[in-house]
Amino acid sequence: MKVLVTGGTGYIGSHTTVELLNNGDSVVMIDNFSNSKPEVLKKIKQITNKDFKFYEGDVADEKLMNQIFKENKIDVVIHFAGFKAVGESIEKPLMYYRNNLNCTLVLCEVMKKYNCKKIVFSSSATVYGIPKELPIKEDAPLSTTNPYGRTKLMIENILNDLYISDNEWSIAILRYFNPVGAHESGLIGEDPNEIPNNLMPYIVKVANKELDHLNVFGDDYDTHDGTGVRDYIHVVDLAKGHICACDEICKNSGIDFYNLGTGKGYSVLDIVKAFEKTNNVKIKYRIQNRRPGDVAICYADPTYSYEKLHWKAEKNIDDMCKDAYNFVLKKDF
Repeated sequence: MKVLVTGGTGYIGSHTTVELLNNGDSVVMIDNFSNSKPEVLKKIKQITNKDFKFYEGDVADEKLMNQIFKENKIDVVIHFAGFKAVGESIEKPLMYYRNNLNCTLVLCEVMKKYNCKKIVFSSSATVYGIPKELPIKEDAPLSTTNPYGRTKLMIENILNDLYISDNEWSIAILRYFNPVGAHESGLIGEDPNEIPNNLMPYIVKVANKELDHLNVFGDDYDTHDGTGVRDYIHVVDLAKGHICACDEICKNSGIDFYNLGTGKGYSVLDIVKAFEKTNNVKIKYRIQNRRPGDVAICYADPTYSYEKLHWKAEKNIDDMCKDAYNFVLKKDF
């Protein structure tokens, strides 16, 4: 199977590419390195001892996308490309709407032109907004609290309308909870170009003394220790979920939605304590005001993914903390 991976050098894209190559699939990748580094390409090859085709550029570049589909017989697309920081999306909403929507529209138009109608979309648990019930099931009410989440929900609606217009499409929409950790080799992991927006890379930079302390946004939520609770999932487990989704859409047409999470919630301070214990380091933190757009508690019911995709998260919180720190200790770029 030949798979086009958009945003393939990013955090989740790179780990998914590793799993695809290890699965025996052929990979074509596009990325513009807006939030990743070119060195990731050689790291993927080092881990897998396999090669793949790479195009540097933007998914919104229609000419380039036509070239990719003309030069390669693509069977399936896994679509990661897009901006992903909640805080930044609130500050720069137009940038998020333009980039995330344009990428998807151009991609789908070119896919349709070349009769490639199988896509796995990288969505997010942010589409559930402030959850009415926990754990969150795929049929929960949808709403969003920030522009990033709204772009994800808009794209879900675009893909749903696309399927309604043409039932030959086969679409898997994967709603991620909170990916953390790194590949066990330590060669690839979460390495944002700017100050981290997500918890684990922030903790890691404090552990590594790149930053003085961790900012904990809010200690007055209605949780066991006042800090926000999330469903953290190891990025390798998440990547394997994409392999299962590809298998499913290659067997059946239709559109379906899947939670990728562990079904367990951990608070910010739970993660801090687990990281300290697993890696024998001290993490200094300061309590700050809540961030706009954040919700108190969010964790998945992953039952449907287990039943339909035969996928289940296997790694625990200690694995997540150990692998995240190991990546930074081994990082050479």
